[in-house]
Formats: sequence, C-alpha cells, structure tokens
Amino acid sequence: MTRAPSEDSLNSVIRHHSEWLANQLHVQRENLFPPDASKQMRTFTSGEAAALLGINDSYLRKLHLDGKGPNPEVTSGNRRHYSAHDVQALRELLEKTARNPGDYLPGRRDGDHLQIIGVMNFKGGSGKTTTSAHLAQYLALQGYRVLAIDLDPQASLTALHGVQPEVDLPEGGTLYDAIRYEDPVPIKSVIRPTYIPNLDLIPGNLELMEFEHETPRALSSGNAGLFFFRVKDALESVQEDYDIVVIDCPPQLGFLTMSALSAATGVLVTIHPEMLDVMSMSQFLRMTADLMDVIADSGADMSHDWMRYVLTRYEPSDAPQNRIVAFLRTMYGDNVLNAPMLKSTAISDAGLTKQTLYEVERSSFTRATYDRARESLDALNGEVADLIQKTWGRT
Repeated sequence: MTRAPSEDSLNSVIRHHSEWLANQLHVQRENLFPPDASKQMRTFTSGEAAALLGINDSYLRKLHLDGKGPNPEVTSGNRRHYSAHDVQALRELLEKTARNPGDYLPGRRDGDHLQIIGVMNFKGGSGKTTTSAHLAQYLALQGYRVLAIDLDPQASLTALHGVQPEVDLPEGGTLYDAIRYEDPVPIKSVIRPTYIPNLDLIPGNLELMEFEHETPRALSSGNAGLFFFRVKDALESVQEDYDIVVIDCPPQLGFLTMSALSAATGVLVTIHPEMLDVMSMSQFLRMTADLMDVIADSGADMSHDWMRYVLTRYEPSDAPQNRIVAFLRTMYGDNVLNAPMLKSTAISDAGLTKQTLYEVERSSFTRATYDRARESLDALNGEVADLIQKTWGRT
C-alpha cells in the first residue's frame, strides 16, 4: 500500500526549506549589496601596491611625485591608496622600461600555450572553491589575464564574485550554454567581466546539471560525439584572450569533470589532511585514473603539464594532521605543493561576506591573523605561478 504524501512529507519539507533559504540569502545579499550597488575591489595602500608590483614604496612614491602613472587617492594624512586598476596601469607603465620582458606583465608570449587549471576533488569541504577563487584573483592581481569558470552547480565561486545564481541568472548564462548538445552559444556570450582587472568569470548554477543528464541520452543516440572535448572546444575561440583559465570543478566524477580534465593542462587536487579525507581521495584517484584510461582509449591526449596536491585547512599545531602531511609528502614528494593553505578565521570570516582574503581590509582582523593567512595564500599561489612560468620555459 502506497502512503499518500502529507504536508509533512520529505519532499514538501525540503522544498519549503529550499525556498526559505533562498529568500533569506536574497535578503542577506540585498543588505550587503543593494540592487543599485555593484561589488568593488578594495583599494591598496602604497606599501601593498608596491608589493604587488615587486618594487619598493620609495620608487612608487617617486613615480607619483614625477607625475607618472595614475593619480592615486590621497587621504588627509597624505597616505596614497591605489585601486586595482591603478596597479594594472602601473604594470603597463613599468613594463615599457623593464629590463626583462615580462617583469611586470608575466603572461603568455608568442609560442606559449594557454594554461587551463582544473581544481578538483570529489569530496565536499576540501577547500576546492576557496583555492580556485584565491588562485584566480592572485594571478589577476599579478598581471595575468585570467578566466575563472564555475563548473560546480552549487556555484559558490559565482557567489564569491558578486553574482547570485538564483537571481542574476534566470535565463542561463553558464558554461552549459556553450557546451550543450543542441544550439550551443559562443562562449564569449557567457563571459562577464568582474570588478577585478584582468579577471573574467563564467558563472555557474544548477543548470549545469543538465549536461550530466543530457550526456547519457546523447551517448545512447550517438549524438554526443567526443563529449569530453566539449569544454576544450568551447575554449578554443577565446584562447588568445587569456593567459590562464581556472576551472572550479564539481565535487563529483561526472561528465562535467571528465570534460574539464580533458581540457586541463594542469591539475590541482585539494586535500584536507584528515584520515577520512585521504581515504576518500584514494578512491577519487583510482576512479579518475580509470576514467582517464577510457577517455585516452577513445583517442584523447590525456597528458598534462603538471599535477599537484594542495594541502587545505591545515593546522600546524594539530599533531594528527602533521602525521598525515608527512605521510603524503613521503608518498608523493614534489607533487605536494610546499606551501599549504592554513586554516584561518580570516579566510572563513571573509567568506561570510562573500569575499576572499584579497578583497577584505586588513584592518578587519588582528594584524597577525591576517598576515599569517595572507602569507600562506601568497606562497601557495606563487608556487602555482612558478609552475606556469616553468611550463612556458621561464624561471
């Protein structure tokens, strides 16, 4: 006998909770970012701007006094504050007289191929989106032309960049539009600029799940073709516009992840150094290898420039975590990045207001807390930038 659904049935409870949560998130967003407001990148002190450019503050001050470059905001205390656009303008100015090409604009040159970085792990909570967002923003602030792609239907990367999937994407606008099997649109039509110079975004939402549903049907009807090339093929038309693409993959080994893996030139696997997470990663790696074999057997080139493991939410004072880290470094050696992403209240608190650590003001935290978290992120992202430079044949 089938029980008739009641008003307290699971599906009605879930639907009610979903609608209630969406409404509350919308109210929170309206409070943080009113309809007539747009998210903006904070300004940088002269010391921060000089550090981003790799010069000393006295030289930056001399440029200002000589009337070269943009005019920064000057406070009543005679302190200079530079916008992210000011920093980019200074990069372009300094590059014209640089001793070596690429000292200030480190992106691709003739013959360098587009770097496509897939950030993945099929266990939620591994720090995948946090890693993707901070990496994309760091590279953009360093002068690289970056495209960030949110391939996760949960769309956390999208929300971090000021786009609310439920409200701002009512009629599509995700990568699904460019990789679907019927009437795909040019990928340029779903790329939107962000409030950070050099950083563009392809947002995500639940619509991405349609690719997971449609691919089996397309395969059974013989219309899927080499489905795992759909992300790579879509990116072909914009590859000259960017130096680096950062893809935040979904936390599952589905068709979206397989297509992202086929497009990637580099892979970052996030690991939270806890035993259950490491056991889960073991299954992830085995399944990934099996799927890549299947794709390779279909004629795809599954070689990558590099693959690295990223330690996330790491607590140096946690003895069990240290044992796991030592275990991973013994097994994988140089494939584990030296710099971990430290667990920090600064990073998590910034996320509460849909910001990264590069966006929040240093004054929002104690100096030691902010500096400790920022140093770990800069070291981690700097290692990835070094990998990219080495791939291009530079040191």
